[in-house]
Amino acid sequence: MGPVSHIDQILCYRVNQEEFCRVASWSLCRTSLCDPEMSLVCLSDFEMYAKEHLPKPPGITTLAGADECCTRDDNLMAYKRIRLRPRMLRDVSVTDTRTTIQGTEISFPIGIAPTAFHCMAWHDGEMSTARAAEAMNTCYVASTYATCSVEEISAAAPNGFRWFQLYVYRNRKLSEQLIHRVEAHGYKAIVLTVDVPYTGKRRNDIRNNFKLPPHLKVKNFDGIFEEFNGAEVYGVPANSLDPSISWKDIYWLRSLTRLPIIIKGILTKEDAELAVEHGVQGIIVSNHGGRQLDGGPATIDALSEIVETVQGRIEVYLDGGIRTGSDVLKALALGAKCVFIGRPVVWGLAFKGEEGVKDILQILNDEFRLSMALSGCRNISEINRNLIQFSKL
Repeated sequence: MGPVSHIDQILCYRVNQEEFCRVASWSLCRTSLCDPEMSLVCLSDFEMYAKEHLPKPPGITTLAGADECCTRDDNLMAYKRIRLRPRMLRDVSVTDTRTTIQGTEISFPIGIAPTAFHCMAWHDGEMSTARAAEAMNTCYVASTYATCSVEEISAAAPNGFRWFQLYVYRNRKLSEQLIHRVEAHGYKAIVLTVDVPYTGKRRNDIRNNFKLPPHLKVKNFDGIFEEFNGAEVYGVPANSLDPSISWKDIYWLRSLTRLPIIIKGILTKEDAELAVEHGVQGIIVSNHGGRQLDGGPATIDALSEIVETVQGRIEVYLDGGIRTGSDVLKALALGAKCVFIGRPVVWGLAFKGEEGVKDILQILNDEFRLSMALSGCRNISEINRNLIQFSKL
């Protein structure tokens, strides 16, 4: 090896210094997050804590994305391309974050999206999630793939505001029975997921051979599949979902229940118009957290054309990529009535169960209120499209 120049020495020093700083910073983060007394101040802190403490492979499936995870990641990055246009001297000494969805008032426009298998993050799982939503006076959409039953969730938070997320199965009786059960236990809407005729290719789940731990099960189907000995996908027999589902099934669903029907998984203006024509009461603009079709639009990018098409005839909500209060503000400015969060709830559960989920919701609400005030908005009705400027980058 030849002599090392002065420039080489400087470059080597800088590289080593940067590596040292990176490692030292990560070590400090890990030390802080391992200490339960340390304060977690933003959702990213909870994410880092959860990555350290959640079960390693097979892991928790809701954290994975489909294929190359482009859509999952773009859900986050799309918010960075949007800038706010704040107004000044607006007297924001008093601010109000309350809103209504489907006629029910909630304390702030941030609900809990349906995610599966909460008991993998905290021992009583969805019951803790339901109690947190009840305490914070917001909406919780319980998943079909919960590790607590609809009855257990209802009993845990009897005064909570709950919707139920539904899939359509080849055995339609399974879907019908779930609808009757949630009606009997005080759920206030049916959220029909329409973007899963087949399950997306979630590479990490395949690599890790994801299976529910033996002590857990999809409690809403407890006892139904006990005789089944074939292949399972996420706790139920493979090929249980009905890929023939179509718009005519909205009429079938309406014939079964008087509850409002919200369609989750709409990403285009054409489907938004069809949703209105078929008599549903709401749309959740959603790409399943980037876990289905990779290469589709980020939900915040799809929102505007859907809002413009619907023209206020039904309510429009959004999930995917919400990590800060300013994200919430941007979504509302572009026309969402309410946003829903999924993965951050799992992180909150992993931290401290019900208290952790309440922390997540409180942080987002506090950040949202602050972003509102700094943008010159005193209440939800003052948030509009004039707040938004898309970045040229």
